[in-house]
Amino acid sequence: MSVLRIVRFTADPADADQILARRADLISAVRARFPGLAETRLIRPDERTWVDSWRWDSRAAMDAAVAGAHDLPETGAAFALVKDPTSEEGEIVDER
Repeated sequence: MSVLRIVRFTADPADADQILARRADLISAVRARFPGLAETRLIRPDERTWVDSWRWDSRAAMDAAVAGAHDLPETGAAFALVKDPTSEEGEIVDER
């Protein structure tokens, strides 16, 4: 069953372009190293708050990527720009 991992964070609005570029680099690095990332979506409810969702084909794929992503230099670069990150994850039980 597919799972969704959502990370909410804040960042300086002046860093928006770098956030997008580093996020793109991180997504490419994760996809190259870990199978199962089906899609990502990023929203910005206000100029400082971001909500990033990553959909995985399975919990096992997500868990492997979350555990191994700490070794990717792109992870450190992306998270260097964010403040107060929090995450939630869960199985997708209904889509319409």
